[in-house]
Amino acid sequence: MKKATLAPASLLLSLMPAVTFASYADDRAEIENLSNRYMIAVDAGDIDTVMEAWAEDGVLEWVYGVERGKEAIRRAMSNFGGARRVEIPEGATSRPRTRHMIINHVIDVQGDTAKTVAYWFAFTNNTPQKDVQLLYFGHYEDELVKRNGKWLFKKRRVFNESLQNRALFYPGLGEKDPRQNKD
Repeated sequence: MKKATLAPASLLLSLMPAVTFASYADDRAEIENLSNRYMIAVDAGDIDTVMEAWAEDGVLEWVYGVERGKEAIRRAMSNFGGARRVEIPEGATSRPRTRHMIINHVIDVQGDTAKTVAYWFAFTNNTPQKDVQLLYFGHYEDELVKRNGKWLFKKRRVFNESLQNRALFYPGLGEKDPRQNKD
């Protein structure tokens, strides 16, 4: 009788690491998908999808300042990226665009919270010669929460390393002050 009882228990215990890993992998995939969906929505000017990514008490720190709460973020993002008003001439068959990319996600999940770091860059074809050029680049430092089974941005720090808020070094990326490396 003991053997019959031990076998299911042993099987259950052997599956625990696989279940834990699957849950962690699912969380990582959902967080990465959230970031990707967010970028595509920003370029499309889809403010509703952009806002679905935010917690009600979210905080956005970016080159334009600090936005606190979902409504403040909505106001700020409503004139950003593809949501900006564009004058398109009568009869136009195409228009200039900017496309944001996100890569190199480092994701640390701790239960219903997570921290991420990722690089981002943007290309545009809105140039005088109508070619494609790198427009900006930088990185995100994000804090996320899982609410009602859904991952949301709680705090997003956007560093545009092409503009005013670039820094000598970024501790969030593991960089150290290069002035301290002198012999």
